[in-house]
Amino acid sequence: MRTYPVKTPGIVKRIFGKYRWQIHTGKKEIYLTFDDGPIPEITSWVLQNLSQYDAKATFFCIGENVKKHPKIFQKIVSDRHSIGNHTNDHLNGWKTGGSEYIDNIEKAEGIFRSQIADKQKLTIDIFRPPYGKIKTSQANRIIKKGYDIIMWDVLSGDFDQSISKEKCLKNVLKNTNSGSIVVFHDSKKAFKKLEYVLPKTLEYFTNRGYEFKGI
Repeated sequence: MRTYPVKTPGIVKRIFGKYRWQIHTGKKEIYLTFDDGPIPEITSWVLQNLSQYDAKATFFCIGENVKKHPKIFQKIVSDRHSIGNHTNDHLNGWKTGGSEYIDNIEKAEGIFRSQIADKQKLTIDIFRPPYGKIKTSQANRIIKKGYDIIMWDVLSGDFDQSISKEKCLKNVLKNTNSGSIVVFHDSKKAFKKLEYVLPKTLEYFTNRGYEFKGI
């Protein structure tokens, strides 16, 4: 049973105003994001679909996955998508001490940078907390380090095993508009829904004059 809002309520965005929930733009632009990768077969498939529409996106990567799969990470960068930090080990901020959490983020960033020869091509100044769970004290330290904390306007629910792929698609198409930050996952758990939803999302909004941008 779903216990999360698909569309982030305005009151939540106001209360947690230090986080970025959407991009304020006067243009028809949508910001697709992919959490938890890279996973070779799945992330590669995502990149192929994005390329078909000349779409850019943001990949919030886990450090350990980048370490295991450096080539697909390098492909994300070479395709000029945005890179975000999603911790090294997918930590739940609510269950993790402040110093441990910050150290884990720094470890992930170190791995990211170690995989790219031309450091000028790699900008990592955005962070998304796994599960969306982060303590205020942790957030303050992360912001002080120069990160922009990115949350979301639309949660697709591709990770939710209790909903159908059709419901997942409806979540996205019904709630996404100009400036929306939309969450998908390039993970094995989410792929069955992502495989159905992503191509239809790209086609639907492209046909309506939208462009897909990285954060």
